[in-house]
Amino acid sequence: MSVNDTAQTNNFSWNRQVYQRLKLALSIGLRRQIFLAVCDDLHIRNQVAARLHSTLAYPVGQVLYKPSDVGEISTPAYPRLVTLRLNLSDPNPIVQINQWLANYPPPIVGATKQKPGYPLPIPAFQIVGVELLTKQSVAVQRLFLQYLRFSEQYFSNQESSKFLESSILLWVSRPWFYAIQQSAQQFWQSRTGVFTFTGEPTPMKQSRDYPERLSSSRNLDLGNLEQSILDELVNPADNRETTAKDLKFEEDDNLQTQTPVNLGDKLQKAVPSIVNLSPTATQGTDSAARLVSEASRLTVSSLSHISKELSELVIATINTNITQDAEDNWQPQQILWEIEQLHLQQASGESLAVAYQHLGNLYRLRIEQGQSTLENLMVAIIAYQESISYDDTSPQLPDILNDLGTLYWMLYRTPANSEEGQTYIEQGIEFYQLALKLISPQAQPETYARVQNNLGTAYGDLARFTHPVENWEQAVVAYGEALRYRTAEIDSLKYAACQNNLGTAYWHLGQYNQPVVHLKKAIAAYNLALVYYNPEEEPLKYGMIQNNIGTAYWNLAQYEQPEENLQLAIYVYGEALKYRTPTNVPSAYTATQNNLGTAYWHIANLSQTTKEERQNFLQLCINAYKEAISLAQTITGIPLSFDLFATYNNLGLAHYQLVTDNFFNGNKKILSQHLESALENHLQALNGLSQQPEAYQATFAYLVKTIRTFHNELGIQGQNLALSKLPAHLLPEILPKL
Repeated sequence: MSVNDTAQTNNFSWNRQVYQRLKLALSIGLRRQIFLAVCDDLHIRNQVAARLHSTLAYPVGQVLYKPSDVGEISTPAYPRLVTLRLNLSDPNPIVQINQWLANYPPPIVGATKQKPGYPLPIPAFQIVGVELLTKQSVAVQRLFLQYLRFSEQYFSNQESSKFLESSILLWVSRPWFYAIQQSAQQFWQSRTGVFTFTGEPTPMKQSRDYPERLSSSRNLDLGNLEQSILDELVNPADNRETTAKDLKFEEDDNLQTQTPVNLGDKLQKAVPSIVNLSPTATQGTDSAARLVSEASRLTVSSLSHISKELSELVIATINTNITQDAEDNWQPQQILWEIEQLHLQQASGESLAVAYQHLGNLYRLRIEQGQSTLENLMVAIIAYQESISYDDTSPQLPDILNDLGTLYWMLYRTPANSEEGQTYIEQGIEFYQLALKLISPQAQPETYARVQNNLGTAYGDLARFTHPVENWEQAVVAYGEALRYRTAEIDSLKYAACQNNLGTAYWHLGQYNQPVVHLKKAIAAYNLALVYYNPEEEPLKYGMIQNNIGTAYWNLAQYEQPEENLQLAIYVYGEALKYRTPTNVPSAYTATQNNLGTAYWHIANLSQTTKEERQNFLQLCINAYKEAISLAQTITGIPLSFDLFATYNNLGLAHYQLVTDNFFNGNKKILSQHLESALENHLQALNGLSQQPEAYQATFAYLVKTIRTFHNELGIQGQNLALSKLPAHLLPEILPKL
């Protein structure tokens, strides 16, 4: 396969995935939704729009029959989706929608002698042809954007436009997408979702090659989903970095949020060994043996009614699980075989949806049990997507949408997918938001709180990529909503976890604006969380939150009451270290020791610190950094949550400051020992900073400064001692600077 072929395959899979999300968003039938579909390839655009139209436009029955006793004849089926081409002479999509509704008002159904009946729902509308505005005059192009800008009046006045009772899908090319984003901000801010399809841009002069008549198309299979997924279930901590004077300090990793919890709590029960989904399946030992025998002979070619991607993935999981129990191998084959039988029997959409959901549940259970392989995660996503496509009215739909949101969040955590991380998080957020629209917080408070908590976590991760302030604010709102329905009385540990997440969101907001306000709110939330963790029963979580509180106090000390807040930070870090021990969580222990060293250095350099206290704090700083480095050197296979080379550099600076302080009263031998330690630690830092030019130059300057101090304090003999410790390749660069 050539490089170009690979790209086409990736685009093909991506477009199917985006189509599935767009179809779901439209099929749910929510009111007042504005979707933007972005596609530069008119051929793909036409195929997708045609597929949407043929799939969603009409109900299963093509005629709606009215009761004969009222003397009325049957009426044509009223569409659920209407496709309109933009009027290029007067490009006002809202007027076009209203005109269509005036010509084709919703018919009244269900009328009897006793009741008047009711109108059918207003359909959704997809608008095509925006890209053709490029051929129109500048005045017409501006008029289109002006119409969109003025659409605010329709949103504020519900009586002015019937289209608000439904949804609108506007197809645009990328240039028009950016133009709307910049020049029609009211319309842009009212959007519900953006769906981007990939493909080569179609030159306008070739647009006639692809008729935009919305006929049925079979050239592009949009019915399935292919996606890449990760194998990690734990949300790693944030790495933060602060510079203070000459010292570059690494803040804590453990301002961490809870992993999106429970891929749907009520689905955590064990999946039965055999589930008879086929209406003709019989019970008994002989029947079960026959089903197993049939399933064991399954191949991709024998599953003609199931998407090839799903079949191949399931078979791949079977091949990779040959060392596991036989039941684990034949269960997915059994379910595939039953799904194929349902297709052959032309079973109802509800039956197929249940079957696909069962397959998703099976793999979801494997993921929860630690088998989070790439294939297992992909099967879970595709199976759930298929389930929704066959029945989007299931009472379990909110749970499935929440599960999909979490699975997409998991895609972001895949190292191989780091470049696509933002897209995956945004997809997860869309699924969480769709789930929330279908959940009544009063009737389903636990489910509502769970999804809101997951949504907050996703917004926090999205803040790593774009608009950090806005996304952390959204996280605060989501966690706050979760806490309205997740109270301490109902579930104290989940309440505490959500309070910890809220504290983390406030901490991050404090890095951008109103630091005092947000940091105090973070500390308050962390303290509320701490109340509900028993240190004897939950030592790791208790220590984690203590560490978070310490970091928030350290941060707050940069803005007000530095001595008091640093003392509090030191005390809380000490409390955290009682539970974050080198034995049970070595990486967390090293992170807290590193933070403790930073706090000691800061308090040592306060103007109100006495000379005796300064010397003592610097020594405590050295001890903490040395402890962090000593244990970090023994940790393998677990990534550190702080910059070890920065800690080496910090330790070198602490040694240097201790002996150059005016109040140092040690002898020459002790002075030399500290300078040697400073030199050695700066050299260690230098070894790891070759790819960071600015940090390398700063550390190199500290190195030169230390060698000069050797000469000033210990004479030429001291300088020679320092030079003897340098690697040969550094001497030509250092000697001219002495």
